[in-house]
Amino acid sequence: MQPWAQTVVVGRARLGGIPVGVVSVETRTVELTIPADPANADSESKLIQQAGQVWFPDSAYKTAQAIQDFSHEELPLFIFANWRGFSGGMKDMYDQVVKFGSYIVDALREYTHPIFIYVPPYAELRGGSWVVVDPLINPDYMEMYADSLSRGGVLEAEGTVEIKFKVKDVEKCIRRLDKETKQLVEQISNPELSESDRAELDERLKKRESHLVPLYHSVAVMFADLHDTPGRMEEKGCVTQVIDWAESRHFFYWRLRRRLLEHKLKKKMKQFLPASSQAQMDSMLSRWFVETQGTINAYQYEDDKVSVDWLEKQVAGENTTVMENISCLQREHVLESVKGMMSNHPDIVMDSMVSMTQHMTPAQRIELSRILANLGSEDDAGKTNTTEQL
Repeated sequence: MQPWAQTVVVGRARLGGIPVGVVSVETRTVELTIPADPANADSESKLIQQAGQVWFPDSAYKTAQAIQDFSHEELPLFIFANWRGFSGGMKDMYDQVVKFGSYIVDALREYTHPIFIYVPPYAELRGGSWVVVDPLINPDYMEMYADSLSRGGVLEAEGTVEIKFKVKDVEKCIRRLDKETKQLVEQISNPELSESDRAELDERLKKRESHLVPLYHSVAVMFADLHDTPGRMEEKGCVTQVIDWAESRHFFYWRLRRRLLEHKLKKKMKQFLPASSQAQMDSMLSRWFVETQGTINAYQYEDDKVSVDWLEKQVAGENTTVMENISCLQREHVLESVKGMMSNHPDIVMDSMVSMTQHMTPAQRIELSRILANLGSEDDAGKTNTTEQL
């Protein structure tokens, strides 16, 4: 789909041989050609400039459609986020930019494979573009990472300063902090001052403030920018981890392999624990890791490479801890199902028992007879004790 919606780039790739879907951003300005309508003699071809790092109606729809395609192909998804927001002009609103933006949220919400969102170096994620790729949309599968040189926030630093630190607030700050300005204000407030001297001091005060306003504004912008750094985003829980660009390929390769192996195991576990959440299954896997590796090595579960080695061994073998525990989950699920059916239909209990004994081996029948005999003797002993007590 290269000629369509060129402000976003989508495609398929491989990371260490693992096929993935990719959504990236075009940072350059592109040209959109709208052809003339042959049925209208007055229409003519139009050439429209589309800025980079912005979602337009066509590019938002292309992004949503690509994510849905990757979902049908069961591909993990990588999104290189570098958007300043959605285009919000009158024409874009008429072309349903909000509707197509919501399609992105719907596609991500229904995605059932690992999704990695990465903010590359010198990239920024702002405004509505953060909203539609926030990991809270699908926390079970989405993770967000950022480079140490990236930025992220609802407003850009300039916009924050323009709203929160207006010129009148800057002037108040200057009069509070600058010594020369404070002296001029004190001199102007002197009631014995003549009109000519007061006018001269007012002029000096205005020049001093106009000289200092750009300096204070730049300091304010830098201060506001500190709230958008990756370290601050990690501290607030907006991103999972800060990953430098030079280490990103190695990190995401092991992270992807781990997520795929976990997804494979969780899919089996979900069959027998339909009511369990992803967090509960993560806790079970962590507990099984400690069972096999020992409590002293529990911290290594956070290491993706160590976890991948452990998961591959557990999945490949038949008598491993994980596979045995999954077999136990399967057995408990079947038993609960049988108990539920018998409690709901007590009239077919005997017929069910007879039918099951017909499919047992002779050894299993002998064992069943022994268990029933023990149960009968325990019941007789209980009745005898009750009679003696009476």
